[in-house]
Amino acid sequence: MCKLLCICRSSYYDWLNRKESKRTISDRNISNEIKAVYKESKGRFGSPKVTKILNNNGFHVSRPKVARMMKREGLRSIISRKFKVQTTLSDHDFRISPNLLDRNFNPHLPSKAWVSDITYLWTSNGWTYLTIIMDLFDRQIIGWSISDTMTMDETVNRAWKMAILNRKPSHGLIFHSDRGVQYASKSFRRILNNHNVVQSMSRKGNCWDNAVAENFFKILKYEYTNHVSFQNLFHVKLEVAEYIEIWYNRKRPHSKLGYVSPNFYYNYKKFKVA
Repeated sequence: MCKLLCICRSSYYDWLNRKESKRTISDRNISNEIKAVYKESKGRFGSPKVTKILNNNGFHVSRPKVARMMKREGLRSIISRKFKVQTTLSDHDFRISPNLLDRNFNPHLPSKAWVSDITYLWTSNGWTYLTIIMDLFDRQIIGWSISDTMTMDETVNRAWKMAILNRKPSHGLIFHSDRGVQYASKSFRRILNNHNVVQSMSRKGNCWDNAVAENFFKILKYEYTNHVSFQNLFHVKLEVAEYIEIWYNRKRPHSKLGYVSPNFYYNYKKFKVA
């Protein structure tokens, strides 16, 4: 073989016995870490988020290099499908609250501003509806409900009950939502008044006024539910509970929070204040 390739035998044996370079070892370790992060995210992360997590874990690597290594390993973020169903039923005679939040999405303390919204999830038995309540301070989903109807009791009321169990509303808390009939109903307004909560609603036809809640649903569908075939209401509840409580709140790095999870950010800030 050496004669055929015009290589001296000593060069061959030198290559054969040569130890791995530091760069080769480093690249293998980075590659293994990329695979572990990608697997834990269930394929949801592309190179930007994988790079941030690697940097937080002590691996000093650039995004282009991570992208090249992911491409070599055949790792890519899962792709979403797009479809639209109307969940905001704003054609009603209830009173509309003013937009008091006014896109102030960055309160400095917990329970100063909560946002809420409703979206749809398809199952083999028809549509189900997910209602969420998010604290803007740490972007944590503190209350949620899954229902197969859009009544106030089964959507916002159930999510509200969970939210106040997880986090006590402060006096003067702003609760922001769209103009949907569930939020504008007299019974829900009465609940908010009983907790000294101030209601705020988006302007008509302006999705940017509730952009943070809308963005959560975009993340949920892009990363997860668009890639799952739900069988029924119970199946949806199990899967959404796993995504929100185990993944999103506790593990998923959030760009707005410096690429740490909402739960980590909340506990870190609480520790700093203490």
